[in-house]
Amino acid sequence: MKNAPFVRFLSITLTLSISLPAAYAHDPVYARKGIVVAQEPVAADVGVAVLKSGGNAVDAGVAVGFALAVTHPFAGNIGGGGFMLIRLADGRTTFIDFREKAPHQATHDMYLDPSGNVTHDSLIGWRAVGVPGTVRGLELALKKYGTKSWSELLAPAIHLASSGFPISYSQMRSFHNTADLLSQFPDSKRIFLKDGAFYDWNETLQQPELARTLERMARNGAKEFYEGETARILASQMEKNAGLITLEDLREYQAVERKPLEGDYKGYRIITSPPPSSGGVGILQMLAMLDGTSYEKSKAGSATAYHYLAEVMRRFYADRNEYLGDPDFVKDPITALLEPGYIKARRDSIDPVLATPSEQINPGLPAAVAEGSDTTHYSIADEQGNVVAVTYTLNAGYGSGVTVPGAGFLLNDEMDDFAAKPGAPNLFGLVQGEANSIAPGRRPLSSMVPTIVLKDGKPFLVLGAPGGSRIITAVMQVMLNVIDFGMNIQDAIDSPRVHHQWKPDRLDIERGISPDTIALLKKAGYNIEEAKPAVIARVEAILISDGWLQGGHDDRGSGKAAGY
Repeated sequence: MKNAPFVRFLSITLTLSISLPAAYAHDPVYARKGIVVAQEPVAADVGVAVLKSGGNAVDAGVAVGFALAVTHPFAGNIGGGGFMLIRLADGRTTFIDFREKAPHQATHDMYLDPSGNVTHDSLIGWRAVGVPGTVRGLELALKKYGTKSWSELLAPAIHLASSGFPISYSQMRSFHNTADLLSQFPDSKRIFLKDGAFYDWNETLQQPELARTLERMARNGAKEFYEGETARILASQMEKNAGLITLEDLREYQAVERKPLEGDYKGYRIITSPPPSSGGVGILQMLAMLDGTSYEKSKAGSATAYHYLAEVMRRFYADRNEYLGDPDFVKDPITALLEPGYIKARRDSIDPVLATPSEQINPGLPAAVAEGSDTTHYSIADEQGNVVAVTYTLNAGYGSGVTVPGAGFLLNDEMDDFAAKPGAPNLFGLVQGEANSIAPGRRPLSSMVPTIVLKDGKPFLVLGAPGGSRIITAVMQVMLNVIDFGMNIQDAIDSPRVHHQWKPDRLDIERGISPDTIALLKKAGYNIEEAKPAVIARVEAILISDGWLQGGHDDRGSGKAAGY
């Protein structure tokens, strides 16, 4: 086998990693040369093995992406899509958009019943699926910025799919908790639920159909997924099951390179995600609104700090839901949303003590300007100074629930990220406008926001998160915990978070916030609910300082930071 030495090296690395003592619960993982932080431990080890074998951060990002498609079926995927943000050691930056697209047969009102109500078809089953982009995106990244061969980087995923890997306790529970969805589709029930018998902790999960699909892709490249046998299998099963994706949709799909958004905050340079991510403009707008408020003088975790965070969140989401969409279809008014005069007006509308009811907050741009229009994350830094942040998704956990018969991979339910009915809430409670309505070939607006922060012109933070509409606010809070409150990366991640998205008019909070703080926030006028689930996204991050790489893994989920 051509890649046998690499697979043996990977196997040794995985074995050794299990015997290493765990870091103290609230300490970062420290490394000198390279580090990977991912939401599934085996995939993190795959990335470290690639770095140790001479690969760069992009190589490791590709290998981790394919490994997660095997070991983290909740969100890791080849049947979904996402974003990769790259900052190379020579200073170049790029953003690779491999977000899913609506099929040609998609229509504006395809998820409305005869009474105009939104159905469940955008969430469950074959009609919920957008054209997948992950395979094209990872191929584009490797061809332009990687150093290793495609087949070598798929080898660990093939090995894990064919030989199998032991089921973790959290994975065992995840399968049980999602049984109602997965049991609706025969191949999902057979592969992930053992036909209803369920997997036990440490039992081996093998995925031979997925292994064969990955082997075909290793031989034939991404073209196999979009034009080869895999494409024919997917298109045929779509037709049999009243799905919308055709061979033409697959053949025409392309990943796109875009220019990252950039901005400044207190001497730090923020490099972040452009549309169709709403997250980059959101982070830049919220940071700009906070700058000048002196909110940080009230200290982390105080009622005043949370108050200001909630108010800038509220104002951004009002703008987001009205103005932003696929930049290939609408004119996103990014310059206007970040214009200093507009930012000042939004900042000045914040009462320093009291909450502003959401009904009093509207999208704020003049009409003439506004015209036009579950997930996983991993962060990687290599010895050469390259850093990569990748967020990709099936949308909801296990996506649409559908596993493609004969191909072994799960499909996304990304069509729900469109405004199926503008003005009505989606899966994450977002109330969105016409700018994000369904149209053939359009990419849905996303909250995924892989982000890189520079200090003195060098990488300082690499971070991102899964978590639907909560991603943007969680990533921002971890950044602020480091920049404004001086925390190390693990403490910044561990600190309890809040989330407000304008509508519903509710402040979600995590456990761990002081009862006195909660009482003060309620007195200020906030409608407060403990987050359900009690998690506001799961941030995976790297902090680079004083010659050390600090890896911070979010214990709100499984996974780990691993380095050397």
